[in-house]
This record gives sequence, C-alpha cells and structure tokens, in this order.
Amino acid sequence: MKNKSVKIFNARIIGTFFLLAFLAYGVGRQMLDSVNYLAKYSGVQLIIVNSVMVFFIGILFRKTLAKYNPTVGNIYLFTRIFEALALLSVVFTLFLEETVVQDLGYVLAMLVLGIGSIPMCLTLYKHKITPSWLAIWGAVGYAIFAFGFLMELFGKEWSMYLLGPGGLWEVVFAIWLIIRGSKKIKLTNRNNSIKA
Repeated sequence: MKNKSVKIFNARIIGTFFLLAFLAYGVGRQMLDSVNYLAKYSGVQLIIVNSVMVFFIGILFRKTLAKYNPTVGNIYLFTRIFEALALLSVVFTLFLEETVVQDLGYVLAMLVLGIGSIPMCLTLYKHKITPSWLAIWGAVGYAIFAFGFLMELFGKEWSMYLLGPGGLWEVVFAIWLIIRGSKKIKLTNRNNSIKA
C-alpha cells in the first residue's frame, strides 16, 4: 500500500472553536434569562459569537472532510450553518418573549447537529483520521444525542438525559484536535496501522 498521511487542516483552531462555542452559548443562554439589561445584552453578544464560531467550524472542517468524501464535507458544512442560524434565532425570538419558540430553535439546532455529525464521525473512522475509539464514540454519542432531541419534538423531555455522551465527546474531540489533530499520521502497512 502506498504511504499516505492524514492531517486535519486548522485542527487547533477548530478544537479551540469547539470549546469556546460550547462555553459562549452556555454562559450566553443563562445571561439571557437575567433581568439585568447589561447581562442580557452580554448574553446576546455571546450567542452571536457562538454562532460565528459554529459557522467557521463547518467551513474549516469541511476542508479535511471533503478531501475524503465531498458529500460528507458538504453535509457537515450545511449542518453547522443550520445550527448557527437556529441558535441565532434564539436572540431574535427573545424580543417576542416566546419561550416555546426559543426552545424550538435550540431543539432543531441540536437535532440537525446530531444527525449531520454522524456521517462526519463515520468518515473519521473509515479513513482513520482519528483514533477508532474516538470516531466510534462520536457516531454513537451523536446518534443518542439526536434521538433525545427528536423526542423533544414529541413532547418527551429526554434530551437532558441523552446529551451527555455527545456533549462530552465534543470536549474530548476538541482537546484531541488541539493536542494531536494537526500532526501528520503515516499509514504505511497493509493493515493501515497508525504510526505517529
């Protein structure tokens, strides 16, 4: 088998955006519920920042995914664009004071994220872009994650119990990207054994 190298382009930036987006939305969403105007305004800004980072995760990660499977790269980009816009809708619906509409934007964002990220994880596994255990964990975690938010659309509040595996995977994956993701890994023998 010919030697080839696997590298995730912009890995450290993507990993950093994963972590910062997670933090920005979590803190921003809490601040939106504040009665303090300054805190509420800061929350709006953090959610906007989150959407910008989510958008760029899609753009930057597409470059690597498209190298192995252009369709998966495009699916992942669409997934992240939809997520960014749906989460941003929470800001606009804030002025309508409609909690149900705000929650729907979040649920749809997470549902599409879960479904659209499964092909990405399977591509990571198939082409050994990441360790197998990490790719499998991502695919399973996102499937469970998506199922939880799908049930939310049917009035079952399951997402809070099923988002753990996928949410934790994103943190671990982000750290892996920052530490190892940008290093080239050579695949040299018939068994595709990985040598760092």
